[in-house]
Amino acid sequence: MKKWLKIILILLALLVIAGMSVFYYWSQQTYSPSETLDELVDTASLQYDGDWLVFEPISQEASKGIIIYPGAKVEPEAYSYYGETLSNKGYFVAIPKVRLNFPILETNKATDVVEQYPAIDDWFIGGHSLGGVAAAKFADENPDIITGIFFLGSYPANSTDFSDTSVPMLSIYAENDGLTTLEQINETRDLLSKETKMVEIEGGNHAQFGIYGPQKGDEQASITVSKQQDIISEVLLNWLDDQ
Repeated sequence: MKKWLKIILILLALLVIAGMSVFYYWSQQTYSPSETLDELVDTASLQYDGDWLVFEPISQEASKGIIIYPGAKVEPEAYSYYGETLSNKGYFVAIPKVRLNFPILETNKATDVVEQYPAIDDWFIGGHSLGGVAAAKFADENPDIITGIFFLGSYPANSTDFSDTSVPMLSIYAENDGLTTLEQINETRDLLSKETKMVEIEGGNHAQFGIYGPQKGDEQASITVSKQQDIISEVLLNWLDDQ
């Protein structure tokens, strides 16, 4: 009996190890920036600070910081256009490389950059897809740190209910998003704060919240990725300037 129990335990352990190995391999098959990014951003001059891709204003010292959590399996560089655009307007922007490329596994990652840049007075956090879920969790657990929250084709989990708060929030969603659907956006509206602005991008889709090419399960966009990125950047800037 003990021999059979030992064999069963060994088999279970092997199954767990095999499962973890498969997950690790799958998590490393990331969405990297597409060639379009090179047309919009000077990727050769991107600046890194440890695990962070950072964009600092050249003409002035930033007093407001923006943290953008990437979508699952999406490389930080895919959001460089936001980083450059926002930093050119005086904001400090930081985009992290997260554990196993899943932001939900490292929701407290923002603490690192907040502690490293103490001169910044106001921090805004958000993210794309699963990155938005992770960002909302961090904001919920650190209300004394975060001034505002934004979602890019994303929404908060049921465990992060902001409905009784007045924290500034921005939800940007896309008409042709096949992964974060309009139905999901509507179903989770009651979790957002009383100070939430909702903006729909007509013709946009899920993958074009970053610049990394098509994504499985998404719908076809009827606008270009550069057009969608410009709309998102403008909406973000207008919202941030009002805070």
